[in-house]
Amino acid sequence: MIDRLSLNQKTTELWPLPETLEGCAAAGLRWVGLWREHVAPFGVERVAEMVRAAGLRVSTLCRGGFFPADTDAGWKANVEENHRVLEEAAALGTDTVVLVCGGIAGGDLERSRDQVAAGIEAIVPRARELGVRLAIEPLHPMYCADRSVIVTLRQALEIAERFPAGVVGVTIDTFHLWWDPEIWDLLGRAGPRIFSYQVCDWLDPLPDVLMGRGMMGDGVIDFRRFTDAVIAAGYDGPIEVEIFNHDVWNTPGEEVLATMIDRYLRLVSPG
Repeated sequence: MIDRLSLNQKTTELWPLPETLEGCAAAGLRWVGLWREHVAPFGVERVAEMVRAAGLRVSTLCRGGFFPADTDAGWKANVEENHRVLEEAAALGTDTVVLVCGGIAGGDLERSRDQVAAGIEAIVPRARELGVRLAIEPLHPMYCADRSVIVTLRQALEIAERFPAGVVGVTIDTFHLWWDPEIWDLLGRAGPRIFSYQVCDWLDPLPDVLMGRGMMGDGVIDFRRFTDAVIAAGYDGPIEVEIFNHDVWNTPGEEVLATMIDRYLRLVSPG
């Protein structure tokens, strides 16, 4: 069954949005994960109509975050941008925004991490008003400088746990967390704060830092163990496939969907 399977738009980056929605519906999917840059050309309200017409629901909106800034004015501008993200998510009908927290600003790692926590605190009231959850995504440590100063699930939970469990939680992405020796214990701790579960594989050798993610089964990750642990922690939401890889992007979307569904059923789906 593929009731919980969701196509994150990054997996078929070059597939136009209308065709993406049509392809997901034709393949029997019920969910799609959207990215703001693909929504913007159509407008949020129009995309919401397109999603409903296709019989789909939006699993997550990517992405919020990127809080750190060299100046206080820059940080405040980033907070305001995140308020816009929340409003877009609510209009699209999703209750989950993925937060990619942002890299080092001004050469100060600790200050940047403090700015992330402060930024989340600043947008929590609006998130609660809109009924949108904030899913902090810890990224692999190789992205600390430019994409996320939050690089472990422990760090993400330490921030999330400052806020109500129904408002701030985490995204579990296998690509970013498979290596962490604490992961199995921490998934249990995360429990109801797991708001999003994303999957793709770690290729060996890794062909590219950003664009080297693989289709499930092409790398080294034990997806069955991950899925079992996430479900045991209480997660019952969509399972998104998110792949950054030029070879995948250059493959026709229908073929990517067919492969994705096959690998999901064999390697990822709940038993």
